Amino acid sequence: MLHLLLHLLVPAAIALCFYRKKALFVFGIMMAGMLVDVDHLLASPIYDPGRCSMGFHPLHTLPAVLVYAVLCVPSATRLLGAGLIVHMLLDTGDCLTMEQGLEKMRENLVLFHSGVSVKAV
Repeated sequence: MLHLLLHLLVPAAIALCFYRKKALFVFGIMMAGMLVDVDHLLASPIYDPGRCSMGFHPLHTLPAVLVYAVLCVPSATRLLGAGLIVHMLLDTGDCLTMEQGLEKMRENLVLFHSGVSVKAV
Protein backbone atom coordinates (compact mmCIF):
# COMPACT_ATOMS: atom_id res chain seq x y z
CA MET A 1 0.00 0.00 0.00
CA LEU A 2 2.87 2.37 0.82
CA HIS A 3 4.37 1.64 -2.59
CA LEU A 4 1.18 2.75 -4.37
CA LEU A 5 0.96 5.85 -2.20
CA LEU A 6 4.54 6.79 -3.09
CA HIS A 7 3.58 6.69 -6.78
CA LEU A 8 1.32 9.67 -5.98
CA LEU A 9 3.34 11.47 -3.31
CA VAL A 10 6.75 11.57 -5.02
CA PRO A 11 5.50 13.20 -8.26
CA ALA A 12 3.40 15.59 -6.17
CA ALA A 13 6.44 16.54 -4.07
CA ILE A 14 8.57 17.09 -7.20
CA ALA A 15 5.85 19.25 -8.77
CA LEU A 16 5.40 21.33 -5.62
CA CYS A 17 9.12 21.75 -4.90
CA PHE A 18 10.38 22.54 -8.39
CA TYR A 19 7.34 23.82 -10.31
CA ARG A 20 5.18 25.53 -7.71
CA LYS A 21 3.41 27.85 -10.18
CA LYS A 22 2.58 24.97 -12.54
CA ALA A 23 2.40 22.21 -9.92
CA LEU A 24 -0.94 20.72 -10.99
CA PHE A 25 0.09 20.62 -14.66
CA VAL A 26 3.49 19.09 -13.85
CA PHE A 27 1.90 16.58 -11.49
CA GLY A 28 -0.50 15.53 -14.26
CA ILE A 29 2.30 15.02 -16.78
CA MET A 30 4.37 13.04 -14.29
CA MET A 31 1.35 10.93 -13.37
CA ALA A 32 0.97 10.07 -17.06
CA GLY A 33 4.17 8.10 -16.51
CA MET A 34 2.17 5.77 -14.30
CA LEU A 35 0.34 4.55 -17.41
CA VAL A 36 3.43 2.44 -18.08
CA ASP A 37 1.79 -0.09 -15.76
CA VAL A 38 -0.48 -1.07 -18.65
CA ASP A 39 2.08 -3.81 -19.27
CA HIS A 40 0.81 -5.52 -16.11
CA LEU A 41 -2.20 -6.57 -18.21
CA LEU A 42 0.12 -8.96 -20.07
CA ALA A 43 0.93 -10.89 -16.89
CA SER A 44 -1.01 -13.61 -15.19
CA PRO A 45 -2.09 -12.80 -12.57
CA ILE A 46 -2.35 -9.12 -13.47
CA TYR A 47 -1.35 -8.10 -9.95
CA ASP A 48 0.93 -10.10 -7.70
CA PRO A 49 2.21 -8.25 -4.62
CA GLY A 50 5.15 -10.66 -4.36
CA ARG A 51 6.33 -10.15 -7.94
CA CYS A 52 9.17 -7.81 -8.81
CA SER A 53 8.05 -5.68 -11.77
CA MET A 54 11.56 -4.71 -12.83
CA GLY A 55 12.64 -6.89 -15.70
CA PHE A 56 9.39 -8.87 -15.56
CA HIS A 57 7.10 -6.55 -17.49
CA PRO A 58 8.19 -5.32 -20.96
CA LEU A 59 7.92 -1.62 -20.06
CA HIS A 60 9.92 -2.23 -16.88
CA THR A 61 13.10 -3.47 -18.60
CA LEU A 62 16.51 -1.89 -19.05
CA PRO A 63 15.94 -0.94 -22.72
CA ALA A 64 12.69 0.78 -21.77
CA VAL A 65 14.36 2.62 -18.89
CA LEU A 66 17.06 3.84 -21.28
CA VAL A 67 14.34 5.28 -23.53
CA TYR A 68 12.78 6.98 -20.49
CA ALA A 69 16.17 8.49 -19.65
CA VAL A 70 16.48 9.85 -23.21
CA LEU A 71 13.01 11.40 -22.81
CA CYS A 72 14.44 13.48 -19.96
CA VAL A 73 16.79 15.33 -22.32
CA PRO A 74 14.48 17.38 -24.62
CA SER A 75 12.49 19.96 -22.71
CA ALA A 76 9.28 18.93 -24.51
CA THR A 77 9.38 15.41 -23.01
CA ARG A 78 11.41 16.02 -19.86
CA LEU A 79 8.53 15.85 -17.38
CA LEU A 80 7.12 12.66 -18.88
CA GLY A 81 10.60 11.12 -18.84
CA ALA A 82 11.07 12.21 -15.24
CA GLY A 83 7.72 10.68 -14.29
CA LEU A 84 8.72 7.40 -15.94
CA ILE A 85 12.13 7.39 -14.24
CA VAL A 86 10.52 8.11 -10.85
CA HIS A 87 8.14 5.23 -11.48
CA MET A 88 11.03 2.86 -12.30
CA LEU A 89 12.99 3.99 -9.23
CA LEU A 90 9.99 3.39 -6.99
CA ASP A 91 9.41 -0.04 -8.51
CA THR A 92 13.11 -0.87 -8.09
CA GLY A 93 12.88 0.21 -4.45
CA ASP A 94 9.85 -2.01 -4.03
CA CYS A 95 11.77 -4.97 -5.47
CA LEU A 96 14.67 -4.35 -3.12
CA THR A 97 12.34 -4.53 -0.10
CA MET A 98 11.15 -7.98 -1.17
CA GLU A 99 12.80 -11.12 0.10
CA GLN A 100 15.58 -11.87 -2.38
CA GLY A 101 14.45 -8.83 -4.42
CA LEU A 102 17.81 -8.21 -6.10
CA GLU A 103 17.97 -11.85 -7.16
CA LYS A 104 14.44 -11.61 -8.58
CA MET A 105 15.37 -8.52 -10.63
CA ARG A 106 18.47 -10.23 -12.02
CA GLU A 107 16.51 -13.38 -12.82
CA ASN A 108 13.77 -11.39 -14.58
CA LEU A 109 16.31 -9.49 -16.65
CA VAL A 110 18.14 -12.66 -17.70
CA LEU A 111 14.90 -14.41 -18.64
CA PHE A 112 13.55 -11.40 -20.55
CA HIS A 113 16.73 -10.78 -22.52
CA SER A 114 17.25 -14.47 -23.32
CA GLY A 115 13.84 -14.59 -25.00
CA VAL A 116 12.33 -16.96 -22.45
CA SER A 117 8.68 -16.20 -21.79
CA VAL A 118 8.54 -14.97 -18.21
CA LYS A 119 4.86 -15.93 -18.10
CA ALA A 120 5.76 -19.57 -18.59
CA VAL A 121 8.27 -19.62 -15.75
